[in-house]
Amino acid sequence: MNSPGPIIITDRIPALDQKLVELLETLSPADWKKQTIAPEWKVEDVILHLLDGNIRILSIQRDQYFGVPPGEIKGYHDLLNYLNTLNADWIKAAKRMSPKLVIELLKETNTEIAAYLPTIDPLAPAMFSVAWAGEEQSANWFHWAREYTEKWHHQQQIRLAVGKERELYTREWYHPHLETSMRALSYHYRNFPGNKGDLLSFHITGEAGGTWHLYHDGTKWKQVENIKTAENLITIEGEIAWRLFTKGIKPEQAGIKVQGNKGAGEHLLSMLAVMA
Repeated sequence: MNSPGPIIITDRIPALDQKLVELLETLSPADWKKQTIAPEWKVEDVILHLLDGNIRILSIQRDQYFGVPPGEIKGYHDLLNYLNTLNADWIKAAKRMSPKLVIELLKETNTEIAAYLPTIDPLAPAMFSVAWAGEEQSANWFHWAREYTEKWHHQQQIRLAVGKERELYTREWYHPHLETSMRALSYHYRNFPGNKGDLLSFHITGEAGGTWHLYHDGTKWKQVENIKTAENLITIEGEIAWRLFTKGIKPEQAGIKVQGNKGAGEHLLSMLAVMA
């Protein structure tokens, strides 16, 4: 059994960003006002959030400029509150911009991010850890894989709202999102009971899906690869998985199937791969 290796995905981000621009250029003014599966956000709010993400990447990570310092962060909830406040403040102010200007700014910041990405050492320590995976220090590859999942799932929220979601469900675009999100498994199951040698398998259906595994080494659950599917198998539909892991669907509506350990399946329903 092997532990999974790094997910090197920075080269995919510019193309995903370009897909967003191409999508936005097809939307009508009415489309910008449609409700997304995020209860508090319409399409325009998600678009503005993605623009803010680009601006923060360039300002903080490239230029080393923190415009709004977080103050004292004592834990996960302090960090979450800080991020939620930043998001809300930005969206309120950014609604002064026209859709045309927003798209122009996305194009410009996408270009600058594409130029910045090749300068990053994927194995060097990241500026920000991946908190939803329980890490206090992450490597750049994981941080940027997390950035990909942010860009993917927010774009998919827009696409779902306007009925153009099929394109991002292909393996090319969706599998990297799933592969990264499933790195939350070990941390999420850290307090779930197990004995040495126990195995749990998690299968996501569809073209972009796959099977992920946890092994209990007698002390903790560890994600492993290259093993046969366990008798304890939890299955989730591909088009539901991302929504479950980003609070885009109620757990009781996810319709997972459990073979074997029912408790392990029920525990998956509360796993998140976003700051939420």
